[in-house]
Amino acid sequence: MYAASLGQDGAELRPLEVWHAPELLANIDRGREYIGRHIGLPDVVGDLDGARAWIRSYADRRAADAGGLHGIWLEGELVGGLLFRVWDTPSGVCEAGCWLEPAAAGRGLVTRGMRVLLDWAFEERGMHRAEWRASSANEGSLNVARRLGMTREGVLRENHPHRGVRADTEIWAVLAPEWRAARGRGARRAR
Repeated sequence: MYAASLGQDGAELRPLEVWHAPELLANIDRGREYIGRHIGLPDVVGDLDGARAWIRSYADRRAADAGGLHGIWLEGELVGGLLFRVWDTPSGVCEAGCWLEPAAAGRGLVTRGMRVLLDWAFEERGMHRAEWRASSANEGSLNVARRLGMTREGVLRENHPHRGVRADTEIWAVLAPEWRAARGRGARRAR
């Protein structure tokens, strides 16, 4: 198994595998209300069988080259994750997403992890466009899109029913040439 370091704070990005189901359930339980404010993951991962089934669905997607799932570990504890909810190799389009428990929020973990995954998507896999969709009320997720240099392309008004309320969904995206140019500027500034 591989792990990508996300910095000096002991954070790592690793594949989330079916055998991690107990850790995923514990992660969701620690942040169930916080995570569930904007996404339905806590409703899907209600127990150990739900955690296994959800991870297995992403293992099936990975096997079909149609998605992927990674966990974020901080000091050895699963605190959140990143995913490619959509992965369409023929069109070169993917959609990324995330979740994070409240104790791990505000440390830049999602942004750092998505940089690793987007580098891989664009440079290794040849994707052309990465999308990020988030509730207009989910300021933390929208800030990740901004920090990743994505462009806000529009709002799908009241398109998503979440726990009995219709929410607006913002669509953000970055294209491979934009990503490469931004990464190049960052490397030049670091010298």
